[in-house]
Amino acid sequence: MRPIRPLLAAASAVAALALTATACGPTEENAQNKPSASASEAGPDKIQIPQELQDRLKEHGIDLDKWRGGEWKNWDREKWLREAKDYVNPIIEDLWDPDRMRDAERPDKPVKEEDISGDEGVTDPTPAPVRARNVKAPYHDNAPEAGKVFFDGPEGSMVCSATVVKDPAHPGKSNMVWTAGHCVHAGKKGGWYRNIIFVPSYNDGGRPTSELKKATREQVAPYGVWWGDWAKTSEQWIAQGASTGGQGAPYDFAVIHVTPEKGSGGKSLEETVGSALPVEFNAPAVPKIAKMTATGFPAAPPYDGQKLLQCMDAPGRLTLKADQPTMYRIGCTMTGGSSGGGWVATGKDGKPALVSNTSIGPVTAGWLAGPRLGKEAQAVYDSVSAKYARG
Repeated sequence: MRPIRPLLAAASAVAALALTATACGPTEENAQNKPSASASEAGPDKIQIPQELQDRLKEHGIDLDKWRGGEWKNWDREKWLREAKDYVNPIIEDLWDPDRMRDAERPDKPVKEEDISGDEGVTDPTPAPVRARNVKAPYHDNAPEAGKVFFDGPEGSMVCSATVVKDPAHPGKSNMVWTAGHCVHAGKKGGWYRNIIFVPSYNDGGRPTSELKKATREQVAPYGVWWGDWAKTSEQWIAQGASTGGQGAPYDFAVIHVTPEKGSGGKSLEETVGSALPVEFNAPAVPKIAKMTATGFPAAPPYDGQKLLQCMDAPGRLTLKADQPTMYRIGCTMTGGSSGGGWVATGKDGKPALVSNTSIGPVTAGWLAGPRLGKEAQAVYDSVSAKYARG
C-alpha cells in the first residue's frame, strides 16, 4: 500500500499525495534483505502448491523446488509475474508469524505537486481534517468485516487494510475480501505481490504494541490466517498504477479470494467472522451521501499499524485527471497502512454497504481519497465470484 498522508498546500490543488497506496512497505530490517521467515525456513512440507499453480509456474520457467527453497524472493523482471492471468500465491505455512506481521509497514514516499492535476474536472474544496478514532476492542464486536492484508514485495514485507465482502455465488459463505489494487499488484512497473494473506480482526483485543512482542499467533490472528488463492484488480491499475503521483488511483481496487492456511472446520471466511458487507456499485452522488466511514490500520506515524481506527465525514469530490472518474474524498488523519480499508455508507436498501476503499492521501495526514465503484469494479468483483461459483 502506499503511504497515505494527507495535507494540502492550496485549496485548488491536490498537493503532495503520498503513494497511490496509503501504506504498504518494508521495515528497515526488511529493506536490508533480512526477512523474518522464508520458504526454506518453513520447510518444503509447509508449502502447498496445487497442481494448477504448479503448471502455471512451470509455464513461466519457475522451478518448483527452487520456489520452495526461497525463489519467491527473486524479483527479477522476468520472474515477477505481471499479467492478470499470472497470479500465483502458494501457501507457505507459518511464514507469517506475529513478529513478521507486526514489522510489516512502509515509510512515506511523497510525490511532487506537479505530478497531480487536481484543478481539472470536478474537485470540491479540501475537507477539514477529521481525527481518526480508535475502534473499541474487541474489534470483532464492532467491525467484524475489517482486517489486514500482508504481502511481500521487492523491498520487503508490506501491509494494507481490507474488508470481508459478500459473494453472490455463495450467500452467507463468502471467501472474498475487498482491498486496493496497489495492495496486490505493483502497477505498470511491476507485477503481482507474493505471499498475500488476510488476517481478520488483527490484534482483536487492541493490545498495546509492547504486549504484541510476546503475543502468540492465535492472539494476533484469532480468526486465522487466510491465503489469497486468487486475486483480481482492474486492467487500468495494471496498466497505469504507480507508487507515486496518484496514477491509476480512480481504478485502485481489488478483490481477493481466500482459503484458510490451516483447517477452519469447513467454515467460510464469512461464517468464521460472522459478517460480510454487500458492495454498492452505483452509490448515490456525493450530495446525497450524508456520511461515509473509512476503516483501517494506519501504520505510518503517529500510528504503528497495530490498532484499528475509523474516520467519519461527509464526502466530497476529487478529480485527478479530467478524462478519469471522479473520486470520493473525506477528511481523515489516518496514514499509510490504511490503504485498501473499506469505506461504508448507507446503501439503497438502507443498510451499510461498501462503496469505496482508501487509495491515496497527501504527505501530511488530513484527508483520504478512494475510487467511486462503477462497472470496472463490478467486473472485477463478478469475475472473482464466478471463478468459484461451482466450488
